[in-house]
Amino acid sequence: MVAILTGIFGLEHLTLAEDVVQEAMARALQTWPFYGVPKNPSAWLMRAARNLALDVVRREKNFREKEPEITRLIEEDGPAPAVPHLSEQEITDDRLRMMFVCSHPVIPPEAQVALALKTLCGFSVTEIARAFLTTDAVIAKRLTRAKQKLRDEKIVFEIPVGEELARRLDGVLQSLYFLFNEGYKASGGDKLIREDICEEAIRLTTLLAEHHAGNQPRTHALLALMLLNASRNPARVDDEGNLLLLRRQDRTKWDRTMIAKGMFHLMRSGMGSELSEYHLQAGIAACHCAAADYESTEWGQILALYDALYKLDRSPVVALNRAVALAEVEGPEAAIASINAIEGRDSLEAYYLYHAVLGEFESQLNRLPVAAVHYRRALELAEIKSEQVFLTEKLTKCEENALESMN
Repeated sequence: MVAILTGIFGLEHLTLAEDVVQEAMARALQTWPFYGVPKNPSAWLMRAARNLALDVVRREKNFREKEPEITRLIEEDGPAPAVPHLSEQEITDDRLRMMFVCSHPVIPPEAQVALALKTLCGFSVTEIARAFLTTDAVIAKRLTRAKQKLRDEKIVFEIPVGEELARRLDGVLQSLYFLFNEGYKASGGDKLIREDICEEAIRLTTLLAEHHAGNQPRTHALLALMLLNASRNPARVDDEGNLLLLRRQDRTKWDRTMIAKGMFHLMRSGMGSELSEYHLQAGIAACHCAAADYESTEWGQILALYDALYKLDRSPVVALNRAVALAEVEGPEAAIASINAIEGRDSLEAYYLYHAVLGEFESQLNRLPVAAVHYRRALELAEIKSEQVFLTEKLTKCEENALESMN
């Protein structure tokens, strides 16, 4: 709805589009319980939001520039419940245009993803802040400046072509990647997995891969990564919603249809000469999906893929994930040494998985008091209930074993 309204009223009215969509939702919550859900709920919402926007735009100086288009909408709307001239293709194109708008080079890279998550995906400022490991105030400032840039630069609501398309596609893919990750491992709330967000990320990436503007190897690689990872969602938590590590997952619950689609797009991603981070991450996911059980996992191959990934992305988080694979190949002592050597390791101090991983390695080496310190810190930092339950169990078991060894 935000994308459609922005296409009608212009990017200078992006904030207005967001506001009227929110107001339309609020009005639906107020009226539908009493008058019933309309036969065409999406059309009702679209009409309400559009009419609210019309009321505001009519009072603005530049109304006359938009008057012919707005007049056409009013005249063709009539009493029918459908939204006029909005085919599935038009809706798809509007969403894709909005993706590329959010990745316009006038917007700072750190604000592009935030703008996409807010505008296209309805994320709150707090949710975005958690995903970026920063504060609400920082994200709010980024969003305000990004929208100001769009207004000041008079950005056109279109899908770019040529070199401009290639430049902006990377920003679009990064936004979709962040979106999926927030669903795959939520940064806050009661649930570890937000399947609706995973599904939306897959849907948007599929639209992009099917469109000539996004039909590129790295798009298919990202889609493969999403599908392969999401295929494991049904087995990642138990019946009570508690976290299950890969070793304990019931692989019969993995979605084989989704795995097959992921492998198909991984194959499509190889039709070219480029090798992106998404290719390597999808390769790692494919190794897990291809293993019949945990013991038969090709950890050597996974470690090699992480080595290649680290050459492209030398982030501390990638290095930490590599250490987990290294532990499977060379043992926990080597893994701890590699973690201690991570560049920028200080940035991981507020990351609960950093302490959880170290706690696991120290526990395997029977250095239980040190492991307990890490588990305790991880528990302090964990936001999700299932993670807290998991870490509490780890900490309790660690402390009990430490007491037994002392006795």
